[in-house]
Amino acid sequence: MSPLVLIVTLLAIVLVALVLLVLINRGEARFTFDIGGATPRASGGGDTSTEKGFKNRLTGLSIFSGSIIGLLFARLWAMQLVSADEYARQAELNRTRTVSTAAPRGRILDRNGVELVNNRPSLVVTASTEVVDSDVEVQLLANVLGMPPVAVRRKIQDQTEGAQSLRTVAVDVSRRVVSYIDEHQYLFEGVKVEERAQRHYPLGSRCAHVLGYTGRPTQEQLAAAKEDTSDARIPYESDDTVGQAGIEYQYESVLQGVRGEQQLYVDADGNVLDYATSIEAQSGSDIILTIDNKVQEAAEQALVDAIARVRKTGNLECSSGSAVCMDVTNGEIIALASHPTFSPNDFVGGISNDDWDMLSSEEAGNPLMNRVIAGQYPSASTIKPLSAFAALNYGIASMDSHYVCTGYWTGFGEAYGQYCWQHEGHGTVNLREGIVYSCDTVFYEIGKAFFYSDDKEGLQETYRRWGLGSALGIDLPAESVGRVPDPDWKWNYFTQADDYARSWQGGDTTNLVIGQGDMLVTPLQMACVYAGLATRGSIMRPHVLKGVASHAGDGTVIDFKSEPALAVEEEGSSFDLVADGLKGVIYEESEAQASHFTNMRELVAGKTGTAERTGEEPTGWFIAFVPADDPKYVVASCVEQGGFGSECAMYVVRDIMGAIYDEPDTSTAVDSSGVR
Repeated sequence: MSPLVLIVTLLAIVLVALVLLVLINRGEARFTFDIGGATPRASGGGDTSTEKGFKNRLTGLSIFSGSIIGLLFARLWAMQLVSADEYARQAELNRTRTVSTAAPRGRILDRNGVELVNNRPSLVVTASTEVVDSDVEVQLLANVLGMPPVAVRRKIQDQTEGAQSLRTVAVDVSRRVVSYIDEHQYLFEGVKVEERAQRHYPLGSRCAHVLGYTGRPTQEQLAAAKEDTSDARIPYESDDTVGQAGIEYQYESVLQGVRGEQQLYVDADGNVLDYATSIEAQSGSDIILTIDNKVQEAAEQALVDAIARVRKTGNLECSSGSAVCMDVTNGEIIALASHPTFSPNDFVGGISNDDWDMLSSEEAGNPLMNRVIAGQYPSASTIKPLSAFAALNYGIASMDSHYVCTGYWTGFGEAYGQYCWQHEGHGTVNLREGIVYSCDTVFYEIGKAFFYSDDKEGLQETYRRWGLGSALGIDLPAESVGRVPDPDWKWNYFTQADDYARSWQGGDTTNLVIGQGDMLVTPLQMACVYAGLATRGSIMRPHVLKGVASHAGDGTVIDFKSEPALAVEEEGSSFDLVADGLKGVIYEESEAQASHFTNMRELVAGKTGTAERTGEEPTGWFIAFVPADDPKYVVASCVEQGGFGSECAMYVVRDIMGAIYDEPDTSTAVDSSGVR
């Protein structure tokens, strides 16, 4: 009802009320008679003649009605003049609607411009809201699409796409479906087929754990978007494509474009009458990664080959592993591989519950887990260089320290003896040789000395200074922090044990010093540790973003600024000893192992490791940096239940280095020494 009609109606009601009031009051008795006299007089002793009473009532009613009319005219003036713009705006809103259109996501490229993610055209079936009122049309549409009618109805009833927007019912429909709908348009009056951009991963599973995957926004994401009031807010709609893992999730605000808008003129029932102005959708920005597709391919294939090599020996428990290659000078991740893997294309358009259960199950090896940043394992002997630093820093050992290894160490008594991996013993060795030959006895002695010293947690303090037990801040979601166990942790963790078992024992320290027991690290953490060994303490923050491409031209609008994650100080002589020991591991520890690196022009320094867990095959480690004398790259690999590091992970590292320097491994020698 318009304001003018409302005012006229109110005035009419007031006038009718006035007339009725006058007529009713005229019928009342106004005079009384004095019994004792013959002359009538008005009771009350005043002038109460009919004429004057009527005038008084009329005056009161006039004032009342005048006030009402005055108020109504004041309101009319305010509505017509003061609030005219606001009412005009509301009227315009009543006759127009805004429908948004989806924007293509930005592409993801490797450092050389290779497309890792792009967009492809997809045929999408949409329907107007009126379709839901026809049970016959809903059933027909469900039959054509091969969907349950209730699912079709639910998608059409979705309110998040706007009242006048066509509702997305199915994506990636076949040409057969499109042809049938076009040929039988009289059966599908409110149904339309549109072509939209759909996410596409042209290389399949390549780089899957870095790229992640996309999907429709969850209810939590939709709710969070509504509550967000920041300038970076993204107003999601239910049919949007949203990053759910990896780079797709981490840089969602960059990849997500700006939706377009189309204004429509509608009647009182919401029916579209005409089209007004429109704003084109803006695609998201392209992202350039630090990943080198060539090296990435080699890393993924190397993992597959190494696992297959182990399984051929009869060890069928080996099925998972990871590898990472990083530029030690700036923290750029050149390759990051995790196995088993998955194809992000499986998530495009939605993934079935069965497929999701398989991809996230332990039986399948948790293919969705990025083992480089989320896998946690005992570090094994790869921790020994840090244990050597701790011994030198706290006066537990010196450059001239020597140890005697018989193969069985009894430093805490015969009842608590521990084997060196070399059961025959290494004889007399110094600290450098303890690193080269990974002699456990050397480090048992260091652990024992720490246990009885005033600096009982010197090992833990050293490990933490080098970044273990904390996140490195890589620009990927779900990074694990690992664990550096100490007496407080053990006491609070084993709450069901007795006090003696909960307290820290000498064996806990001797396990810790060789990277066994309750110590947990991620492959990325250990890669960064060895990057620090290569650069003498400078650990750059690892990252996979190189830059954001410009919409115009070939340049970038944002370049990732490398920054230090840690700066660890050690004595120069300590760095010299450790670096020399790590070169000795490659070229002195095992002749067979050395043969895989002597066929490279560049010198390599590195370390093997074999992590043991009760009831499982050992997990193999190998970490190395190259060139040894002027380091550029660090490469780390961890093969779960793969046996000794020299039997599995070493091959992965060598193949990745071969891809970097175009020097494939030509050695066929097999190391059977069991070096740990």
